[in-house]
Amino acid sequence: MTSSCCDEFAAMNGGLSGGLTRRGLFRGLAGTTAAVTTTATIGGAFMSTSYAAAPSAPAVLVVLSMRGAVDGMSLVVPHADPVYYAARPRIAVPSSKLLAKDAFFGLHPDLAPLLPWWNAGSMAAVHATGLPAPNRSHFAAIEAVEDADPGSSERVGWLNRLIGRDTEDSPLQAVQFGDSVVPASLLGPEPAVAVDRVESMVLAGADRWDTHGRRPQSMSTMWADADGPLGVGARSAMKAIADFAPVRTSSAAPANGAVYPDGDLGESLASAARTIRGDVGAEVITIDTGSWDHHVDLGTLDWGQMQRMTKELAAALAAFLTDLGPLASKVTVVTLSEFGRRTKENANYGLDHGYGNVMLLLGAGVAGGYHGRWPGLVNDVDGDLLVTTDYRSVLSEVVVGRLGASSAQVFPGFQPESVGVMRAP
Repeated sequence: MTSSCCDEFAAMNGGLSGGLTRRGLFRGLAGTTAAVTTTATIGGAFMSTSYAAAPSAPAVLVVLSMRGAVDGMSLVVPHADPVYYAARPRIAVPSSKLLAKDAFFGLHPDLAPLLPWWNAGSMAAVHATGLPAPNRSHFAAIEAVEDADPGSSERVGWLNRLIGRDTEDSPLQAVQFGDSVVPASLLGPEPAVAVDRVESMVLAGADRWDTHGRRPQSMSTMWADADGPLGVGARSAMKAIADFAPVRTSSAAPANGAVYPDGDLGESLASAARTIRGDVGAEVITIDTGSWDHHVDLGTLDWGQMQRMTKELAAALAAFLTDLGPLASKVTVVTLSEFGRRTKENANYGLDHGYGNVMLLLGAGVAGGYHGRWPGLVNDVDGDLLVTTDYRSVLSEVVVGRLGASSAQVFPGFQPESVGVMRAP
């Protein structure tokens, strides 16, 4: 990774903390590993969950953000474009090794665990997607992707607008696992609980020394009649902790013989499945995994970061969908990344920051297969995969078709084009 990338990641990890609000009060109530914040971050892997007002969600959206900018042309290879092989003489994925090949595209062989869903027509790839204008800065591109509202001065993420489409203000509208800060996509007026794991969603101290359950009672008494945002926040925090009990007290063991790979991604997806089984109204789950910033040692099929991380990605997603069993029929998974990589490999068996990328979709409502318009590649050191499909067009089809949302509310001022990646209801 170059120093500029490191600097940007450090800045993001430092956070963009807001002032003390009823959300911020969760820090004192739920402890150091659970908080409701207005902080953006990118880290190893963490999960956030957005809760609908209804006690049970008929549809669940899982947004998997592949931080650091994954090389979409390694995951979904344009084998029929001769420039791909000319520009990557050492790291290109051989055409003979590709899975699910059609006349133009094929899947990376380490995505093999996902073939059952591809063959069943419930996995799709949309290539040459991305922002409306190139942006090779991690910090700026992540914010642009997650705000999804170009030109706006408001720091409100598209997922916050999604969960804010009704008038309810449930304290469990948004819950993040794996870190105590929420992604930029969930920043905004709707509350977002941030917690490192399911078991941390408890009142601070109550799990350590309060063997007689006095702390919840005393806290409830203290804040029962308190006025202002702190009082509202305290009561909301304690209600959120109580309402989350079905997840916290549920079995952590995966179901249906699912086996998750070791690591943050598998742990987060296992927590996602547990949350969905808990049936507490989870409507949107976001998971961050990275870093896919492979300037160095992206590698080949025999070694390197892409091989290792693609294996983990496929194994974790396959375990997640298996774990859900019949509940998978209401879950749709979408992958996002801030931008793609250059067409031409660099001297370090890697790829530098680019533009266009691929989005993967799995599960309920997905119209399987390859989608998008291929623009063709240029074998040049600064050559990018151009964007022919705005990523918001893909997301619009998902939130409208699966969640019944208004595209105009979630993506203000944007007119989506038809992609055809979701089946008609």
